Amino acid sequence: MKHSFDTFGLYHDESIFRFVIRVRFIMKDPVDRIILESAVNNAMKRYPYFAVSVGLDEDGAYVLKPNHERVVVLGRRRRLPKLGSRQVNGHLLFVQCEGREINLHISHALCGGRGVQPWVMTTVYQYVAEKYQITPDAPGIRKPDSPLLPGETEEPTPDMLGTKPPIFRYKSRHPAVLTKDYLNGMFNPFRRKPLFWVFSFAQKDIMTFIKNNDASVAAFFLIVTAKTLDKVLPEKIPVIGGETAHNPSASLGLPNTHCDLLSHVHIDYTREQLKWDMEKLGTMTRGQILLQTDPSVSFEELGRKLRLMEELETIHGLKQKRAYFKKHDPSSGKDAQHGTYIANYTGWMDWGEAADYVESFVYIVEGHVMLEVSSMGDRIFVSFMQLLDEKKYTDAFQAVLTELGIPFRVEGPFPKKLTCHELPKQR
Repeated sequence: MKHSFDTFGLYHDESIFRFVIRVRFIMKDPVDRIILESAVNNAMKRYPYFAVSVGLDEDGAYVLKPNHERVVVLGRRRRLPKLGSRQVNGHLLFVQCEGREINLHISHALCGGRGVQPWVMTTVYQYVAEKYQITPDAPGIRKPDSPLLPGETEEPTPDMLGTKPPIFRYKSRHPAVLTKDYLNGMFNPFRRKPLFWVFSFAQKDIMTFIKNNDASVAAFFLIVTAKTLDKVLPEKIPVIGGETAHNPSASLGLPNTHCDLLSHVHIDYTREQLKWDMEKLGTMTRGQILLQTDPSVSFEELGRKLRLMEELETIHGLKQKRAYFKKHDPSSGKDAQHGTYIANYTGWMDWGEAADYVESFVYIVEGHVMLEVSSMGDRIFVSFMQLLDEKKYTDAFQAVLTELGIPFRVEGPFPKKLTCHELPKQR
């Protein structure tokens, strides 16, 4: 393909949903903005594929160009700048800090949670090293002067997908979709109030439970959220659908790529199934995850995205490209499949001693009854996101955790504060 996979998401319509990732850290000590700015820019040397700005080529397509300007680090702000704007030196990312809080804002077009985590780990490591004048023992973190890994900048191509037919196809049981909530959260200015809560867990409590119940971290939170909605939704609703993202990069032979290569796993729970014991639910959920993450299954969804990219390249003009993308966006439209909720897990990565300086760490994105699960050291964190200021879901989530005997701490709600893109326009 002519254009980078990293430009694909830039065609998203942000009139309602922001296509941005915010990574929020609460440090144990107050943040020094000057040291953070130095650390951010030193860490950025390790990630040239994120140091880019957006331009337009002769066909009206978005292209990424190297950007050698400094990454902007802001202090307290009432209003966030847009990604790609002059306020952030044209970058598709910037950093903001206040008190003990650090927020890294980055375009979702550049990466997903799996691709962004190495960068944020390097940034936090470098900040700790410069602030405390130490060298944290963190062999799992990429250092600013370490070389790129094999395939780190490589992108998928259609020939990587092969021709093997999928071993499984998800057949929707038409789970409930929180339509009324979404309509209010998207269009009603009197109800819309994007918020998130932070749940913190001791990793040993979660791991002990899942080992005893044939589950996994991803399966555990899929089940807990389904049981949460079972408490809240009317009995007349027969099916509650869970959804989680999967990155098939290793199956493509690109285990180190930063690209946001996603397929989706859908698990429909009937209200009767949600009465099963946790071990049986764990076995069922893990089985569905294994089936739907098989390369023959996940490649089919990725193939649709690659074909759409190829089609976009045949269309002339930015306005026409954006209109075509909106009409054929695989995440929306009549062919899109949606669950009742989403619960994603980025997986465990070794932070080493850098974790000792962080109190909490979560991902924040758009969504309603949307959970992002992250881990650091001996802790697991969950950001529970909504579009409405409505406590019934988080209250029920806490009730399920208590019934299962899982200790937790909850903080919030906090405002989401997501920015958006400022992209070049065709003249």
